[in-house]
Amino acid sequence: MKKTGVLNIALSRVIAGLGHGDIVVIGDAGLPVPPGVELIDLAVVPGVPDFANVLRAVLGEMQVERHVLAEEMLDVAPPALVMVQQCSGLLGSQALLPHLAFKDLCRQAKAVVRTGECKPYSNIALVAGVTF
Repeated sequence: MKKTGVLNIALSRVIAGLGHGDIVVIGDAGLPVPPGVELIDLAVVPGVPDFANVLRAVLGEMQVERHVLAEEMLDVAPPALVMVQQCSGLLGSQALLPHLAFKDLCRQAKAVVRTGECKPYSNIALVAGVTF
């Protein structure tokens, strides 16, 4: 049995299989998942798990080159934004897209991780980097 880090089998597998430039999206409970994109559904009840804890866990195992947010996240400023700002040193450069374009970007993701977060625009696309 795995002792530390991400214990969820599907999420651990996706992170381990990422290559440079691959995308993983961490989304709120309402983010639609495009057909053909793997859904890793962690949501149990509203708020559990929250965006911050899932992002923290993923960043503990994933090398991130850059990240993408919806422009609307900056306007609404959900609590998830504070976590993104706190983790900025692990997230590489930032790009912003309109929310509809962000949802289009999700079609390129290896997986969308659904959290129990229920604050609008609590979504981030993580683009994998390399450790060398």
